[in-house]
Amino acid sequence: MSSGLTALCLLFLHTGALGFTITPGDSLNHLEITESGILDVTVQVCRALAQAEGTDFTFPAKPYTAEAVAEACGTPKSTKSFRQAITFITLMNIRVDIRYALNASFHFDEEMFVQGRKIITDGLLAVKASNKQANFEAARQKVGEILHPLQDFYSHSNWVELGNKLPNSNLIRSDTSIGNIADESRATCRNCNDDDCSNNILEDIIQERVLTSGYFNVVPFSTKPKGKCSHGGALDQTSKKEPKGGINKDSFGSNHGYLHMTAANMAIAATSGLLEDIRRAAGDKTFLQMMGIFKGSSKALCFVIDTTKSMSDDIEAVKTVTSSIINSEVGTENEPSVYILVPFNDPDFGPLIKTADPKAFKNVINSLSATGGGDEEELSLSGLQLALSSAPPNSEIFLFTDAPAKDRQIKNTVIALIERTQTVVNFMISGSTTLNRRRRSQDNQKLHRIADSDAQLYRDLAQASGGLVIEVTKSELPVATSIITDSSSSSLVTLLQARRNPGKTDTFYFIVDETVTNPTVYITGRSVRFTLISPKGESQQSTDTTGPLITASQSVGNFMTLRLKKEVGLWEMKMVSTNSYTLKAIGQSPIDFLFDFVEETQGTFTGYDALDTRPRAGVNVSLLVSLTGSDSATVTEVTLVESSGSEEIKGVVEPQGSGNFLVHVDRIPSLEFVVRVKGQDYSGTPRVPSIVFQRQSSINFRASNLTITAISNSILVPGTPFSVPFSVTTNGVGGNFTIRATNNRRFDITSPTSLFVETANSANNTVTLSAPLNTPSGTDVTLTIEAEAPGGEDTNYVVLRFSVVNTVTDFTEPVCQLLSLQSNCSNNCSRNCSDNCISSMWELSVRVTDGAEGTGVDRVSLRQGNGTLNTSLAAGNENITLVSYSSSCCSPNMELLVVDRVGNVGTCSYTSSVSTYVIQLPLLCLSILVSGLHLGLLT
Repeated sequence: MSSGLTALCLLFLHTGALGFTITPGDSLNHLEITESGILDVTVQVCRALAQAEGTDFTFPAKPYTAEAVAEACGTPKSTKSFRQAITFITLMNIRVDIRYALNASFHFDEEMFVQGRKIITDGLLAVKASNKQANFEAARQKVGEILHPLQDFYSHSNWVELGNKLPNSNLIRSDTSIGNIADESRATCRNCNDDDCSNNILEDIIQERVLTSGYFNVVPFSTKPKGKCSHGGALDQTSKKEPKGGINKDSFGSNHGYLHMTAANMAIAATSGLLEDIRRAAGDKTFLQMMGIFKGSSKALCFVIDTTKSMSDDIEAVKTVTSSIINSEVGTENEPSVYILVPFNDPDFGPLIKTADPKAFKNVINSLSATGGGDEEELSLSGLQLALSSAPPNSEIFLFTDAPAKDRQIKNTVIALIERTQTVVNFMISGSTTLNRRRRSQDNQKLHRIADSDAQLYRDLAQASGGLVIEVTKSELPVATSIITDSSSSSLVTLLQARRNPGKTDTFYFIVDETVTNPTVYITGRSVRFTLISPKGESQQSTDTTGPLITASQSVGNFMTLRLKKEVGLWEMKMVSTNSYTLKAIGQSPIDFLFDFVEETQGTFTGYDALDTRPRAGVNVSLLVSLTGSDSATVTEVTLVESSGSEEIKGVVEPQGSGNFLVHVDRIPSLEFVVRVKGQDYSGTPRVPSIVFQRQSSINFRASNLTITAISNSILVPGTPFSVPFSVTTNGVGGNFTIRATNNRRFDITSPTSLFVETANSANNTVTLSAPLNTPSGTDVTLTIEAEAPGGEDTNYVVLRFSVVNTVTDFTEPVCQLLSLQSNCSNNCSRNCSDNCISSMWELSVRVTDGAEGTGVDRVSLRQGNGTLNTSLAAGNENITLVSYSSSCCSPNMELLVVDRVGNVGTCSYTSSVSTYVIQLPLLCLSILVSGLHLGLLT
């Protein structure tokens, strides 16, 4: 790289060019470093896409926020899913400090440079493979895990002290040298001078540019190799041994805290560089999808459909509503981001079909046919389990059936996945105790009815998810599917969700604020009466066919839809029925919330870790709540509300910045509960009152006296047994606990069926998975381990997600060989696009290969240039891709981006001048330069 470019890269690092602002005196942490890198790279990707599409792009104001970046990207409906992706990645990052606190490899401590880099590069392979299979949740999980050691490198090693001004680009490559690493026996540090550690690294280490990092241990009287540096700090016992002190730069108060901001800047640049590598391998649109940003809606359109013979009418209704949604919403902000279909019958279910192509999905739906069927029961829950483990978080699934579930034994597994993914499941049942359906037996003549106990299973699952059970005749089904169109809106929010079973007279309240449009009430149940009262005190009875408050209503089967007049304020609904019923009030609004249950970790390292299980009963609990859709909104109240009762438990809200709030609750309701959030959105305009809003989770949660934990490597190699150790702890009575372990891919699994746990004690065991050798890289597998207490009165679970990655031996980038270049461009064309330049052309041909040991070229795209690009495979050799390019002389430069099948990325740049050259700009500096373009520092 030229000295001018080097100086420019250094300038960007020193001035904080990656889009974050630094408040003097404040230390930066992993959360802030990660979010800064994500927001900055996302801005650059959206800018590049806008340029490629010939549209304008306006940079959001700094400091960047998820809301502002989504708006700048032209995807305001993606604010919630973008914020969710950022939160998930940062929580996975923070989790490394909690779960792998004393594993030096995850922190580049103890000179574990080779081991630390392997964690990063192995993880990068998994991310790229997952993105290729559109398994974005698995990709996000691994991104968070590998960003932690990458960031720690700059705080825990002496990279900054060696005078390096750029991040170490070799940390994300397996085929290069990390640097000159200190020998095991070589001394690297001297004692600090009292509290001054600014000069404790030995001069010869600095002069010879030898790489070292500090040792760390919390065990009293811990030792370290003679002469080695320590990490330092109050917890580090090795720092009390010669040589005393430390070299970490974790905060301003650290031993080398005077370099904290330099290391933090470097960590943000490295974060952007790693994300840039992922982006180049995936492509811009796929990268944005990994980050939860979609041109249309972030929601999925997901159907789980019984395909046995009696379901022909139901399938026709699904075809009709699918065509309606696709025809009306393709190209709009409500176009689903992904379409999912899972058919089921007996004796099979699946395969899962997942596509972002609406035409392909319509063809799949239209090709469905209803055939076969043996006994009355079908594998409905198995199909639902597959959908839950594959759909994006916070999805809405519609299951169509007229049959009981044959696989009711996995009910708890399905509920576990509902809770973990916070996905709403609606059941469209065209057969119940009052509705006839035709037996799908060989004689096909007898009539059959679904028993109420069978229908109750679906009602329980719907209750857990906050969904509805709509029971109709087959002729009524097309009318009932209107709910699917309502639910496809990406800005749908829940204002109220309640259930009473058995039914009773009760009064419910919900707030419609200024941002809510299309307020709607759903009621399920039979013989239900109500009185609706508006904020102004007007009322309308259920017996009134016309009135001032309900603009439209529809009743079919057990399902009623009420479209409300828009009126801001507190609404009241008085319900009267002795039959069970559900009540749900929804609307459309940009303001919504996300949350995770988090638990304060105990022991040496304290912090908050997101739970993969149910929260513990009888103890206090914390929630991390994030507001979406407004940079000016704040949370004023968070309450845990019993779903079928009256108990409400309020939490204490602590603002954390960036729209995040930590909420502490003294105890959890003993019954199922939902989370309700109240807040205010300040307009900032004088004399304009703030907006008061209320939102509620659809999903119902419950606490448990059981705790189940499992920690395992998140990368699974096909053909190799994969062990997942787990532990079950009970706070109550012991005994033999039932253990169930299932996975969504139907991989071979070995698991205990029971585990003896003593009272108020723990017990351990192991689940073993094995993926077939032909499993494609990037396949994700969801493992659910359940523990059920004796008597079945209490259950808990842990849900884990793993990525399947085949062994990789190709670590080299694809390369380009220039075959020919013809140009009649003048030198003036690079400075001025005249008429002569427009009519003049230049063209080239290039051969792209991945080397003799490579996996082959997967994708060639144009990274720079406005010309025409064509690619083809060389005759008789699929490992060679021929590229031709032609352009007017007004666009004198071009750059190819070449990706091989395992995600190695190469770039090849050419110019229209006769003397051609190739620029190979180091990746991390490139990301810095690109991010600095909008500052006006590059021309």
